[in-house]
Amino acid sequence: MSTHAIVAQQTGGPEVLKWQEVDVGDPGAGEIRVRHTAVGLNYIDTYHRTGMYPVEPPFTVGLEGAGVVEAVGGGVNTVSVGDRVAYAAPPMGAYAEARLMPAEKVVTVPDGVSDDTAAAMMLKGMTTEYLLRRTYQVKAGDTILFHAAAGGVGLIACQWAKALGATVIGTVGTEEKAELARAHGCDHPILYTKEDFVERVKEITDGKGVPVVYDSVGKDTFMKSLDCLQPRGLMASFGQSSGSAGAFDPGILAAKGSLYLTRPTLMTYTATRSDLEESATALFDVVASGKVKIEINNRYPLSEAEQAHRDLEGRKTTGSTVFEV
Repeated sequence: MSTHAIVAQQTGGPEVLKWQEVDVGDPGAGEIRVRHTAVGLNYIDTYHRTGMYPVEPPFTVGLEGAGVVEAVGGGVNTVSVGDRVAYAAPPMGAYAEARLMPAEKVVTVPDGVSDDTAAAMMLKGMTTEYLLRRTYQVKAGDTILFHAAAGGVGLIACQWAKALGATVIGTVGTEEKAELARAHGCDHPILYTKEDFVERVKEITDGKGVPVVYDSVGKDTFMKSLDCLQPRGLMASFGQSSGSAGAFDPGILAAKGSLYLTRPTLMTYTATRSDLEESATALFDVVASGKVKIEINNRYPLSEAEQAHRDLEGRKTTGSTVFEV
């Protein structure tokens, strides 16, 4: 069947993202065909587009979407035609009106959650879930540092950490983003353009430092993030929006207080069906409870993916961004 998708013939800048006609076949064994109603935009999409994470052209980026099951292949018993589903998982290819997807990678969306909300929150929300509940288990009374607190993951994380009883320190780039983070549960937004975040973290924690730092920025913050940790603290380096941190001598972790460093990914934390279902259920529950609200602050037609990427990389977006299909 003929439909449209964003296709890139090579890696590069946003201009490689082209809207064109494509053919989507029938689902094979274990597959479903999803007709998208909304598609999520995530920073990892830019890593695939530029080739920072290697891909084989031609390709369609995107790891997150929501929609309706149009057809099911043999052996599929987890979803049926007509079901509302969402996903945040490989294979890439979400920037499309319709696509084939392994049935085991999608979850059904509960009635209380709209398609837009599902597409805006699956990747960022399940990332937040594993970071706060599994990479380091945030407890009441903890003080944590979360970089890019006004971003898509950041706004969800500030609210969720607050609901868990933590004090949240977050870094932001502008006064507007500081206000946004504060409105979502960030107790101490730090304007990194004007303040030294290491000094501020030490002030806020009476010199102790924090037990955990969540860092998706990479090169610009990496070493200073380690300086914010208390002895035996953990740094979760889960992204690199400013570039890769580069080669690293593990001896630095010893010198700075027997620190832990992990580079987690959502794909590992949701690799099994049971982990995926558990993560999605925890996310749906915390959103349904009202403790976490998903902010869709930016919307684009899917055909305008090029502009959306320019705005994301230019730090012009806050919260979640959804492509309307």
